Amino acid sequence: VQLVPVELEHQSVLRQLLELYAYDFSEYDDADVNEHGLYGYKYLGHYWTDPDRHPFFITVDDRLAGLVLVYGAHYVVKETGARSIAEFFVMRKYRRNGVGRAAATKAFAMFPGKWEVLQYGGNAPSYEFWEEVIGA
Repeated sequence: VQLVPVELEHQSVLRQLLELYAYDFSEYDDADVNEHGLYGYKYLGHYWTDPDRHPFFITVDDRLAGLVLVYGAHYVVKETGARSIAEFFVMRKYRRNGVGRAAATKAFAMFPGKWEVLQYGGNAPSYEFWEEVIGA
């Protein structure tokens, strides 16, 4: 499992993975696609203009397996330099076999310091995953 920084020329690939993520997540946030059949991600372009944002592909044996978007904004932790997981997505094929845990651990190690991970509403699998990863 690797975290690979997403270069600007691969923005369209990240956009597509974000669509898959939004589709999966719509089960929890009740989002709908727009008139073009897309969910969209309004902060996508900011990941190449804002130095506090860091986009990564999760790869397994050089195959795309998901994404991690790291952001320098934090809402609960009040220390300067804290980071948050803005978005975290592992494709279904790669779930429940350690890929997510390895990716999260690598993200935390890349940016030492305080972190916060916010979870959305009734997403019980997310709560379970992050409690296990952070607990370890």
